[in-house]
Amino acid sequence: MKTERLGRTGLEVPIVGLGTGFIGIADPNRAATEYDFMDGWDEDGPARSDEGVARSSNMEGELGVATVHAAIEAGSTLIDTAPLYGSGNSESIIGEALRQRPGLAERCTVTTKVGQTADGRDHSYDAVMRQVDESRQRLGIDAFDVLYIHDAMDIPIEEVMGKDRALGALRRLQDAGVTRFVGTATNDPHTNARYIETGEFDAAVVPEALSLINQLAGDRILPAAVRHDVGLVIATPVERGLLATGPVDGVNYLARSFSRTCLDHVAAIQDLCNGHGVPMVAAALQWCTRHPQVAATIPGARVPAEARANARAGDVDIPEAFWKELAPFIRHFEADVDR
Repeated sequence: MKTERLGRTGLEVPIVGLGTGFIGIADPNRAATEYDFMDGWDEDGPARSDEGVARSSNMEGELGVATVHAAIEAGSTLIDTAPLYGSGNSESIIGEALRQRPGLAERCTVTTKVGQTADGRDHSYDAVMRQVDESRQRLGIDAFDVLYIHDAMDIPIEEVMGKDRALGALRRLQDAGVTRFVGTATNDPHTNARYIETGEFDAAVVPEALSLINQLAGDRILPAAVRHDVGLVIATPVERGLLATGPVDGVNYLARSFSRTCLDHVAAIQDLCNGHGVPMVAAALQWCTRHPQVAATIPGARVPAEARANARAGDVDIPEAFWKELAPFIRHFEADVDR
């Protein structure tokens, strides 16, 4: 698969990686309920009465392991995870997959995150150190290429970037050789932009901000990333599957409420793709990486077939004539208004 440079890290990564927030969940509608326990959390996380509650997960271990193997074998050798995903099960599944197939493990780059777990958010120095130790154990990985600060929204920036807070802990881990680079990965695009604009971060996972129907990244994220040579990895590039399958009745798109206008627009994009013999998922993923600062996309795969399909989409040869015809269809649909 084609690779791109991840900004100033210099790492070469495939343009289509593997997102693992829903890995090993066979039923898409069950996947849509995986994080229902977070509904109603305040800015600090769960209510006090909910602290320490064991979280169940819909992830199936054997299915998840097979999905990781399928992704790596197909060329999606960038694997993104986090302690939050599956309440730790995502990391455990990846760790088991790599233990079973050490030859595949040598081919891939695994990145994870700090600050957000199924027990809530804690960006303190001690919490980050503890979380990284736990992630290393689950993944069976001693050192990472990138560790990202996860979901630092609604928190004063100095409480995240202080020497005795999350960034300070990651700098200490850099000195110790536990991570080579540090990044930001925040589900809120405006918060992600603030952190990228500081110039402190080498890379960023960017959800909810760049797709054929979402242009938020163009306001602040892309200009700041260019200015500081921050390598971007785009999450949610296919809008929870909409830009892979087109509109499908009865599908729960997980916190997405697409308007009829948006769905009709996606159907028109699908018609254009079909007319050129280009899979829409290939157009959606490769369009993101046409921006020089975007190194990769990490569409989530639940099962091996999805992982293989995503990887194949990264290998499709798309002519320049198609991109010119697609350009007028690139639009932004405001969340909670048009979507």
